[in-house]
Amino acid sequence: MDINDVKIINLPRILDERGNLSFAEQMTHLPFEIKRTYWLYDVPGGECRGGHAYRKNQEFIIALSGSFDVIIDDGNEKRSFTLNRSYYGLYVPQGLWREMENFSTNSLALEFASTHFDESDYIYDYEEFLKLKKDGQL
Repeated sequence: MDINDVKIINLPRILDERGNLSFAEQMTHLPFEIKRTYWLYDVPGGECRGGHAYRKNQEFIIALSGSFDVIIDDGNEKRSFTLNRSYYGLYVPQGLWREMENFSTNSLALEFASTHFDESDYIYDYEEFLKLKKDGQL
């Protein structure tokens, strides 16, 4: 996978004067079956999250509240995506390095994952990531 496989996906919006509603469905809006859901909150100012790649896992990231940046790196190119609305999210396929930064106060990141948690799926060492990309193993 490379940076061009990452994409913003708009979610349905149902506008109502009582409050708006959006939703995401696996295999309809998200291009994978959801196996895990988790969220990031109370991230202190100046902190970064992520800093890893996955061998198999795909993700879909939504800013439910506040804003943050997701930096995607395919080993050749980096691109930053600002997430700041709850009616769209960022699809990140496997094999890409990701970092999250610039969290606003009270931001809430919701993440859908295509795999159950598996520590061996994570690549935490950036140099190892680059080597695996170069060798065609990611």
